[in-house]
Formats: sequence, structure tokens, C-alpha cells
Amino acid sequence: MSGASSEADNSVVLSALQHVVFCERQAALIHVERVWQDNASTAEGNLLHGNADLPGNEKRRNVEVARAVLLRCDALGISGRADVVEYHMDPTVPGGKQPYPVEYKRGKVKNELADKVQLCAQAFCLEEMHGMAVPRGALFYGQSHRRVDVEFDTALRERTKTAIKRMRELIETNMVPPAEPAPKCRSCSLEPLCLPNVTNRRTNASEYLVQLMHREDKL
Repeated sequence: MSGASSEADNSVVLSALQHVVFCERQAALIHVERVWQDNASTAEGNLLHGNADLPGNEKRRNVEVARAVLLRCDALGISGRADVVEYHMDPTVPGGKQPYPVEYKRGKVKNELADKVQLCAQAFCLEEMHGMAVPRGALFYGQSHRRVDVEFDTALRERTKTAIKRMRELIETNMVPPAEPAPKCRSCSLEPLCLPNVTNRRTNASEYLVQLMHREDKL
């Protein structure tokens, strides 16, 4: 889903939560200003998700695998889609099936809070939809080709709720936070549009304009 909220019910989409934890300015540019630009990293991510997001179900031993699963949680006002939800056969849970969300990510295995928050939000949706606890899920990293188990403990659940609240605030106020330049900016596809080293301070903007004028004089 491309937007931060559904026009029909004004719910915050799950992908926006990963963005707002990674960088609030990035989240606002994408989901408030509707600005987007691909780079090699996002293209890799799109390819990885394209392989995972083909709708359909299959069964592997004691696990049912559902792909491109539509999710929503009315209590928290969030909705979106899970790459994969595995249903592990377990006679001790209601219905005999334990939901286990799996989110696909590009790159190598990393300890990224933003990824965990997005996954935890999927768990909130599954808990409301199935009326049962979802204690854990997994992040699958394409380059490492392995998954990392994530426990949805109290701290992660509270951080996820904070992200939902903050994303909704950005949407409702149409606010785009100022840039906060950091090493992570180099990996962001929006860096050429965000211009973090220019927009964070007025002096930087002046310097940028001077540099631009000199560059044009040399052409």
C-alpha cells in the first residue's frame, strides 16, 4: 500500500510505521506529501516482496502458509498486508492454529527497531482478527537468506503503539518534520529530494544556493 491511511476508514497503513521509526521526515514525505523515488535498494526490496506477495496458500507438514494476507486492527486504526502469515498447528490454542507473521526485508540480518515495529503491528492485527495472542513472528532478510525470530514483548508493543500515534499526528497535522542529517540518510532513496544537509539549517540552504550558482556559471 502506498498511502499512510485508507481513504475509506482513515487507518494508518502498516508500512508507514516502519518509515516513521526509521525517520519521521521520510515518513511524512512519503505518506503526507506523497513523494517517492526508487533507488537500487528499494528496487531490490520490491523484487523480494514481489516474490513473497503472490496471493495463495500452501501447506508444509504442520504449517499452513498464507501469502499477501490483508490485515486490520480497528482498535488501533491500522491496516495493510502481511507478506506471509504462517499458521502453526497447535492444539493448545483456539482453532488449533497459531498465527505467525513473517515480513520480508532486503539486505543482511540486522537488529532494526523499525522492522520489528512493523512486524509487531501485524501481530496486533492478527490478534484482533483471530481473537488470540500472537506472541512472536519473524523477519526474513533476503541477502542473508535467513529469518530472525522476534518476540512481541511489552516494550516492543508499547513502542509500536507510540509509532502508530506519531504517524497519525503527522497525517492529521500535515506536518513534515525538519531534516536531521545522519549516516542513515545515505541509504535513503529520498535523500536527493529531502536534501538533509541543505534543509536542516538556513545557513546550509544559502551555501547550497551559492554552490548551485557557481555550478551553473561553469556550464
